[in-house]
Amino acid sequence: MGSLDEGHLCVEIENGMKLSFEKEPETIAIEDSVKVLLQGLGEDVNREGLMKTPLRVAKALREGTTGYKQKVKDIVEGALFPELGLHDGVGHAGGVGGLVIVRDLDMFSYCESCLLPFQLKCHVGYVPSGQRVVGLSKLSRVADVFVKRLQDPQRLADEICSALHHGIKPAGVAVILECLHIRFPNVESVLLDSKHQGWVKVLVSSGSGVFVNENAGAWVDLLGLLKFRGVTVEKILTRDSIKQSWCPSHSSSMAKISSELVAANPDMVAAVASILRSLGEDPLRKELAETPIHFVRWLMKFENSKLEMKLNGFTCGITDLLKSNREVGSHSNKHMHSELNLSFLSQCEHHLLPFYGVVHIGYLCPKGFNHVGRSLLQSIVHFYGFKLQVQERLTRQIAETVSSILGGDIMVVVEANHTCMISRGIKKFGSNTATIAVLGQFATDLTARAMFLQSIPDGTASQIS
Repeated sequence: MGSLDEGHLCVEIENGMKLSFEKEPETIAIEDSVKVLLQGLGEDVNREGLMKTPLRVAKALREGTTGYKQKVKDIVEGALFPELGLHDGVGHAGGVGGLVIVRDLDMFSYCESCLLPFQLKCHVGYVPSGQRVVGLSKLSRVADVFVKRLQDPQRLADEICSALHHGIKPAGVAVILECLHIRFPNVESVLLDSKHQGWVKVLVSSGSGVFVNENAGAWVDLLGLLKFRGVTVEKILTRDSIKQSWCPSHSSSMAKISSELVAANPDMVAAVASILRSLGEDPLRKELAETPIHFVRWLMKFENSKLEMKLNGFTCGITDLLKSNREVGSHSNKHMHSELNLSFLSQCEHHLLPFYGVVHIGYLCPKGFNHVGRSLLQSIVHFYGFKLQVQERLTRQIAETVSSILGGDIMVVVEANHTCMISRGIKKFGSNTATIAVLGQFATDLTARAMFLQSIPDGTASQIS
């Protein structure tokens, strides 16, 4: 792996060759397109924090689509080993001839409909044949070839299954994918409604040989080994239903392509089409025809905007609350109030990739003070989330704004999962980042800080609620 400090990313490919993306024409073309997108958001591409964003985005996208340049044959050849297997439909003892399965392969891919990354857990099984088994690590590597392309879940499952069937020549191959795609929130509605829309979750499968029949005994064995992971045949979507329920850009509310969006942002739409070409894809391919519009629609949710415009409807009554606070008296015993698990969604300004999680807010107020409504705090969180951000700044901005409303003694904890942690090859699935901001009494009162931290439930950043 190359030095990240030098901004030079190298990707190890199966044959040991390193690909350096930084100076290649495709990378430079993507950088130019990203600058157009940033300018369309009203951002200054020369400001600190954004100057290296075009290069970071270009390298992340090219790393995430290296599968176009890899061949399954190069991976499987040399990894086949002679063992007794299924021959003429007769099994053998000792495990050979029976099912071989690799479970829980954590991966990511890019959705071809909207160009956003999605997470997936891959389960691969096959029944050996012709005295031939394959090194188990190769199942993961073959899957990775197709995962690192623009995809939809069903085609991804089919391509992995077909490639393994032709490469290993087993009695049959089965692939099950558990996929998670972030939803497209409506900015205005979430500012009014504290309930976040969450995730789209789908389960798809593909089978060959002895797995072609969905009622075959081979499926019974495979699903039996996966049932304690929550995978059942009832949850696996049919090929028809997956087309209707996968990418949120195809939902009924999103299906109406906004002519105003295209007319107002023609350069941004053209820039995304240019990115697709630089990745080796054809923007005119049927499945990609609307991808530029879908991605621009997503990105415009994080357009630079003014706080006064967003919070104007929520500040009613705050003056009375502050007046009541002062009348109670600053020397009264203060009591802690808290609002936990306020959901947020944001876009990393370094990689233009989503990050999401929860915000916990604690504040000290005089006895008798009526605590502020959760909806106001959730609206503040959503506003600062819906812009290009870094987590540290998001934490500070929330703390300072809540402090200006409630006066002084504020503690904010942000727990977040960053898709850039998986889509840039680091693959830290399940990890999350926590940041803290303290103002007023919380800055010096260790007891108050400890009390608030102890009130935060475990595992709250694992998914958007």
